[in-house]
Amino acid sequence: MSDQVNVAFVQQYANNVAHLLQQRGSKLRDSVMNGTATGKAAKVVEQVGAVNAVKRTTRHADTPLISTPHSARWTFPVDYEWADLIDDQDKVRMLINPQSPYAVNGAYAMGRAIDDEILGAFFGTSKTGENGSTDEAYDTAAVTDPGGSTAALTIGQLMAAKTQLMENEVDLDNDTIYMAITAAQHEDLLGMDEIASGDYNSQKVLVDGSVKAFLGINFIQTERIVGAGDDPTLCPMWAKSGMHLTVWNDITTKISEREDKSYATQVYVKSTIGATRLEKGKVVKVSCQI
Repeated sequence: MSDQVNVAFVQQYANNVAHLLQQRGSKLRDSVMNGTATGKAAKVVEQVGAVNAVKRTTRHADTPLISTPHSARWTFPVDYEWADLIDDQDKVRMLINPQSPYAVNGAYAMGRAIDDEILGAFFGTSKTGENGSTDEAYDTAAVTDPGGSTAALTIGQLMAAKTQLMENEVDLDNDTIYMAITAAQHEDLLGMDEIASGDYNSQKVLVDGSVKAFLGINFIQTERIVGAGDDPTLCPMWAKSGMHLTVWNDITTKISEREDKSYATQVYVKSTIGATRLEKGKVVKVSCQI
């Protein structure tokens, strides 16, 4: 065969990886706000703070001028890449198979990178200000930790965390609530009488041995939570509108020969992304003993 990789293979592989990335890659991407960007940084949202009206107590009073607070959230690009070699060049033909192990590996690698960026942003430092130069740490005083390291995940913790979001004025009627948990917290959910028994629910919560949602909270099981396995494990509960993923380069795929590797075929995938917490009041930390 020709010593040049067929262009059709390259395009088909790129399509396969993109499909897998969307369908089977990241667990968290759909649970946060998404946007695209170009340049060295992205102002993902311009925020206008709450103001209070004042009573008018006299006739012909001066017009009250009440300053409106402004803020912003920024994301900065982080580059990720993955590559592998195919020694037998004829094997490049298998890349047209949507279930190619190379396509799966590339998609899963990028999906894990997306999740790592999102997970790191929950309790990390957000960038604010006119040009993103101001740091805003996760404020444990403003966002109360309803957990405590004395017990496994309990229904009381779930209710306390959701109550905290409500007290922070999260609109539960128009916002979706998620919580990232590990397998240990999922086991705690399975042990709750309120979940195991149909007497507590108008519809089945436990389906095929898995708990996907309860109390209006959508659970996402992942072992990539920062500090997963530590005691306690810090699990985030958040409103979708409180987190943002910015994509500079969603996915770029290249298939080429490597002269320095005996002309083996290299499969290369890269992406550029960034994530941030948009509002500290929309992310609550739940501390769970494992």
